Amino acid sequence: MTNHRFSQVSVFSVPFDRGAARRGSAQGPEALFRAGLARKLQALGVQYIAERLAPPPHAKGTTRDARLKNLHEVLAVTEALAARIHAAAEAGHFPLVLGGDHSVAIGTLAGLTRHYRKLGVIWMDAHSDLNTPDTTPSGNIHGMSLAVGLGKGDARLTGISGDGSFISPEHVVLIGARSLDQGERELIRREGITCYTMQDIDRLGMFRVMEEAIRIASSGTDGVHLSFDIDSVDPSIAPGTGTPVPGGLSYREAHLALEMLHEAGILVSAEFVENNPLLDSGQRTSRLLVGLISSLLGERIL
Repeated sequence: MTNHRFSQVSVFSVPFDRGAARRGSAQGPEALFRAGLARKLQALGVQYIAERLAPPPHAKGTTRDARLKNLHEVLAVTEALAARIHAAAEAGHFPLVLGGDHSVAIGTLAGLTRHYRKLGVIWMDAHSDLNTPDTTPSGNIHGMSLAVGLGKGDARLTGISGDGSFISPEHVVLIGARSLDQGERELIRREGITCYTMQDIDRLGMFRVMEEAIRIASSGTDGVHLSFDIDSVDPSIAPGTGTPVPGGLSYREAHLALEMLHEAGILVSAEFVENNPLLDSGQRTSRLLVGLISSLLGERIL
């Protein structure tokens, strides 16, 4: 695979938080720009186009399903995002999605799989987001986004991919998992999905984990997507998220992972989600994310 040089980046701000239980991540994209994202992209010499998806109107008079909360709002935003992502990929651009909660990944993955027939995915998250309506303990769709990308779950969500193109389990790598529901554990084992828990990172070290993840996700694929949930990072340094779980990645582990992904040249797209400025301490989480995005795009210490 050739190294993608980020020659043209399409930045999609998706101010949407109806896929999660707590409100606030809809303000995440704007918080990143307030924290200096545009200045950083310019300093790195990144050519980019910025686009903001309008949030969908609140659905009224729809059937309420406790296992699929706010389904119609999620469908509206993810269908719109899928179309934009597909168009950007077709134009040879690098889509960079700024969420919003992790349900937006349903649209990202649907758009990408219309273009990349064998897409690899590196999913950095405290959770695996592999629930379905049958296994979800909460009904929040941001906990189902990767399952939908694999073609599992409600047909209205999996149908967003259009032609039925989905990710293959052998091309998925989870990194940083430390809060998994029973149904997700069973799916990971049943489908043979590679999952590096925080215990694995403690034992192996981040460098080796990323070496293996890069190899697995890029082997036999025609591009790799990074989905980065800020709750993968320890809440002591990234407090601005609605789903904090103690014992996450350190500052340097997170940066090393993204630096290695840049050097590997395997990525065709990326998204950063679940930044909730209402829960942040100052701008700590937003500033951290701006730095992590910069590492992904090529910023180095020396």
